[in-house]
Amino acid sequence: MNAAGVRMVVTRARSPGTGASLRPGGEKAAPLRSGEAAAGRKSYSPVKRRRKARRLSVAYEASEGEEGAGAECLQTPSWQPQDWRQQLDNIRTMRSGKDAPVDQLGAEHCFDPSASPKVQRYQVLLSLMLSSQTKDQVTAGAMQRLRARGLTVDSILQTDDSTLGTLIYPVGFWRSKVKYIKQTTAILQQRYGGDIPASVAELVALPGVGPKMAHLAMAVAWGTVSGIAVDTHVHRIANRLRWTKEATRSPEETRRALEEWLPRELWREINGLLVGFGQQTCLPVRPRCQACLNRALCPAARGL
Repeated sequence: MNAAGVRMVVTRARSPGTGASLRPGGEKAAPLRSGEAAAGRKSYSPVKRRRKARRLSVAYEASEGEEGAGAECLQTPSWQPQDWRQQLDNIRTMRSGKDAPVDQLGAEHCFDPSASPKVQRYQVLLSLMLSSQTKDQVTAGAMQRLRARGLTVDSILQTDDSTLGTLIYPVGFWRSKVKYIKQTTAILQQRYGGDIPASVAELVALPGVGPKMAHLAMAVAWGTVSGIAVDTHVHRIANRLRWTKEATRSPEETRRALEEWLPRELWREINGLLVGFGQQTCLPVRPRCQACLNRALCPAARGL
């Protein structure tokens, strides 16, 4: 901290009528008198030292040009899991082949590259809605059938529910998704001119769109990293590696826990990296720990 640019305001033991005082917890109650501050005089009686050190409430005020310097210096390091960087590097090594289903069939591969940007964004959102509780291969097949008929906002609104259900079957919960797709598509036409919203708050307000879909839509459709997209794979692996300070019970809890410590520059990468790792190695049942480079570093694999 630059001593020249910061002054300390200390709670006075006596003479509460002069200078600055601090309320319990360090809250500043009144500023120094302007005359005293300008003259550089101390406006408090010296605190008598004791043999045992006393804890004093101290407030740091940054001078002009150094706004926020005090808060930055006082900030305590956040919690981080043990060995996470080595674990991440090992996962990158195991995923270097880019040959998991998500690498060829994920949301960024399901839209028509020759379509207009607005149509592409709509197709990205639709593929994410279909992907819930569904394998990538099944989602990709449904998207191919929809695109063969011309997948746009207008074409979906003109398709009857029975036909739409036939086209997307056998995606998980296909009957509910027919309803959500129709409702969301109508909202997009009425409120957004056929485009998709450009914020997480507006996306999750759409029928059938959850936080994971919203963050992926922001990344793939709009090129904006708004948060970590956490699905069942990311949720499972983060808990197995103890990448959360405490065990989490849902993907949304895991997202919040990861965003507290994982550097933001890794947020875009982490979803695809862990999803593919979960599809190939860290399986839900009978994970392939013997072939995993993190076997010695993974709490869930110890003793196997």
